[in-house]
Amino acid sequence: MPTKLELKEAKMSLTSLLSKCDKAILKLEKKSSQHTLMVRRIKALNISLQLIESELQKNISA
Repeated sequence: MPTKLELKEAKMSLTSLLSKCDKAILKLEKKSSQHTLMVRRIKALNISLQLIESELQKNISA
């Protein structure tokens, strides 16, 4: 199980990557394979961030 520090560092890294993806998707042509891939990547990053936040909240409660 990752430590609280590792979770916080991962969260910062994924948040940064998500921001870059949000900017990059604006330059991609809709319906292109690159656009579809970026949409799916953004969804995956959001899920990852939610899971990390949930795990951090568990650690605070414990």
